Amino acid sequence: MTQQSMRRIGMVTLAFVVVVSGCSQPLSTREKGTLMGGGLGAATGAIIGAAVGAPGAGAAIGGALGAGTGALVGDKMQSQETQQTDQQQQIDQNNRELQRQRDELERMKQRQRNRSNDDEY
Repeated sequence: MTQQSMRRIGMVTLAFVVVVSGCSQPLSTREKGTLMGGGLGAATGAIIGAAVGAPGAGAAIGGALGAGTGALVGDKMQSQETQQTDQQQQIDQNNRELQRQRDELERMKQRQRNRSNDDEY
């Protein structure tokens, strides 16, 4: 790979990072996967393309394929994170309900003891 090609790839990557870092919201897992896949695919494609004399075409093809693959992987990861979050919320809700029932049971036991003590007098 020539130094000019490397410089071009570096400039494109830098521009890409500047654009992405300007986003007002944090990136989702799916978006991160797409960006990572696209970047890795473009770099790999440029290296392979340079070997056959077409680093730009290799970077474009590799970037597109990498972005597609990264989006699929990122989407799956995001789905798993969402599922885990939902499960954790359900567990937390169940724990709160269980604690509420324990507290109620303890109050009922206390009332029963108080009644037993009252009956003795």
